[in-house]
Amino acid sequence: MFRFEDPIYLYALVLIPVLALIRWWMVIRQRKQLRRFGDMELVRQLMPDVSRFRPLVKFCLLLTALALLIVVLARPQMGTKISHEKRTGIETVIALDISNSMLAEDVAPSRLDRAKMMVENLVDHFTNDKIGLIVFAGDAFVQLPITSDFVSAKMFLSSIEPSMIETQGTDIAAAVNMATHSFTQEEGVGKAIIVITDGEDHEGGALEAAQEAKEKGMRVYVLGIGSTKGSPIPVPGTGDYMKDNIGETVMSALNEEMCKQVAEAGGGAYIHVENNSNAQEQLNHELDKLAKKEISSTVYSDYDEQFQAVCILVLLLLIAEICIMEIKNPHLKNLHLFSRKKTMTVLLLMMTMSVYAQTDRDYIRHGNKQYRAGKYAEAEVDYRKAMEKNGKNPQAVYNLGNALLAQKKDSAAIEQFQSAAKLETNARRKSWIYHNIGVICQGHQMFGEAIEAYKEALRNNPNDDETRYNLELCKRQQQQQQQNQDKQNQQQNKDNKENKDKQDKNKDQEKQDQQKQQEKQQQQDKPQMSKENAEQLLNAAMQEEKNTQERIKKAQHQKQTRKLQKNW
Repeated sequence: MFRFEDPIYLYALVLIPVLALIRWWMVIRQRKQLRRFGDMELVRQLMPDVSRFRPLVKFCLLLTALALLIVVLARPQMGTKISHEKRTGIETVIALDISNSMLAEDVAPSRLDRAKMMVENLVDHFTNDKIGLIVFAGDAFVQLPITSDFVSAKMFLSSIEPSMIETQGTDIAAAVNMATHSFTQEEGVGKAIIVITDGEDHEGGALEAAQEAKEKGMRVYVLGIGSTKGSPIPVPGTGDYMKDNIGETVMSALNEEMCKQVAEAGGGAYIHVENNSNAQEQLNHELDKLAKKEISSTVYSDYDEQFQAVCILVLLLLIAEICIMEIKNPHLKNLHLFSRKKTMTVLLLMMTMSVYAQTDRDYIRHGNKQYRAGKYAEAEVDYRKAMEKNGKNPQAVYNLGNALLAQKKDSAAIEQFQSAAKLETNARRKSWIYHNIGVICQGHQMFGEAIEAYKEALRNNPNDDETRYNLELCKRQQQQQQQNQDKQNQQQNKDNKENKDKQDKNKDQEKQDQQKQQEKQQQQDKPQMSKENAEQLLNAAMQEEKNTQERIKKAQHQKQTRKLQKNW
């Protein structure tokens, strides 16, 4: 892209046709004066060394040099700095399942790692498209708002883990519903929702959500990850596998039937990811069927000064003008000393300007080349050198923030963006700086900071629809986060109450156990009778019983005898 930093100086180009008219008038006047001396053919014979075209060539060279000097004052620049580009592409939102079941290793290295590789390959395939990223398990949230910055998409992809979402499960419906509200408001552009999951939908409602997305003009594609035979779910850091309530190992299997139903309801296609390259080809074939439209995207980079090349051209024109004499047989030895001094002066002036131009912008240009080549650490060094040359250059500070961001140094990147915002005087450029700060904060779920950054961006550029959309989306996510926090607090209070009741019950049980233990101890403390003593006591009791029976019989017999004697 080409532009002029100070285009107001271009109005001076009006002098060019004015000077040309003056030159034309002077030539006509000169011819009239020559005709007063006699016939023109005779006059030409009297001046054989005079050329009719050399003065015109010298004048054209000077006029061209003057026009180029005016262009130099306008500061021609090549490159891009906040420019809206029109790209022909589609909008795609990727919903990635990060539930615990995605840790299963039935596909190498794991379902989640294979899904990340799939998304990375998909991002590399995109050129003129926009992409957004949603992660979900028992809940869903936006990891990256829809954008054309594919570098940020890869950066956020590397930090995705199941621990990001406390509510476990697989709620495909929540992910599809959130994806339908994550697209831009542009009409006529193809919109695709790509769900990467193992199909274990625990919440339900996925078919209805996919059908609703289809009615809104979107297509839902499902990429199935895993094996239908099932696989245990490893517990990170323990070497063991996840178990259910009864202690049995949990087996997670790909639910292909569920995935096919969701894809069919969403008007898309189901693809089983066994080999990334084959699945990539199938998905690309399906996405190519979608309607494509010009998508506007914004690029912020450096404008390169081009006045050095123009000055060199001016220098060459001046040298040519000096070397061309008005006579037909010019000789360099007849050049006046003044002409030679003028040439050397102009040459030294141009060399001085070229040396002066090699400052912070040279480091920025070199840093940009390193950044585009993926050498972010080397680019950071160049940008810091540019800041040493000119610490008040907002381009160097902003690009340094981009280099730090590419190296996952988010906090340091935000500091540089904030410094660039203080140095930048253009409101539109400043709005995009705050927009990028908001995107970083939103990706880290720092919704409060993101909202403030988006608001500051809109203060500088109220017509930025993309920032306004991200602001509303961020507010919605903040409300959802607050609701989830309230639910967690309520659940925690409930758990605390249950734990307290359980503790009280345990205390009562402990008291009862202590009492039983004391009674048992008391019984153990009583004197114990030996076996021999017990046998002696038993024998004595039996003998006593026997004696008692004999006495009773004897008494009965005596009584009967007395009765018989009396009767007798």
